[in-house]
Amino acid sequence: MKITTILTAAALALVPALGSACQWHEKQAMTCAEGSAYDSDSHSCKVVTG
Repeated sequence: MKITTILTAAALALVPALGSACQWHEKQAMTCAEGSAYDSDSHSCKVVTG
């Protein structure tokens, strides 16, 4: 009974950690309005001049 409880507690403790690790690699598409481009440094759209 103790081993089952310990393994269950360990599994429940690891699930959120594994879930957050997957979010680090998630990429999301960004569409900017005409006349602007995505700036990866600021993570937003910037007006393109020139």
